[in-house]
Amino acid sequence: MSSDLFFQNWAGPLRTLVVGVLAYLALVLLLRISGKRTLSKMNAFDLVVTVALGSTLATILLSKDVALVEGLTALGLLIGLQFIIAWLSVRSPLVGKLVKSEPRLLVYQGTLLHDAMRAERVVAAEIEAAVREQGQGGLGEVAAVVLETDGSFTIIPQRDGQLLHVLQGVKGPQRQEKARS
Repeated sequence: MSSDLFFQNWAGPLRTLVVGVLAYLALVLLLRISGKRTLSKMNAFDLVVTVALGSTLATILLSKDVALVEGLTALGLLIGLQFIIAWLSVRSPLVGKLVKSEPRLLVYQGTLLHDAMRAERVVAAEIEAAVREQGQGGLGEVAAVVLETDGSFTIIPQRDGQLLHVLQGVKGPQRQEKARS
């Protein structure tokens, strides 16, 4: 077994140390400049950007073939593209629909909506756990459960007359009920 397997010379660890510190500081600076949206709860698009940032940072740290300036350019490009897509999604409903999914109603008036659950690949146990986590006794005490665009559950307790207003913009059967009234 060769000693080169564990240690070749001090140039490699020194490069990793210097480039790592500089790349990390640049990434933190770029994330602060890009705004809170970059660090918010993640939808699928945000997850892809986050994974790409992590992968790029790892490549900068460990690949001797990637110069620091090239790596920082790649980080800046990813954050810049994420900023542009987020900016466009706020201003263009079409881009917004391409980037983000709609919130989805999974429980309505205490009843599980099995078609919606199947479409979103959510099981009753997950919904019941979310209901318990919010301090509700069970589905009977819940007016609605919404699967949000970031994958979290919003639990809306029973309240007279408030439900249709709260669920505005959520994909589900309340739209049909609203149209009939």
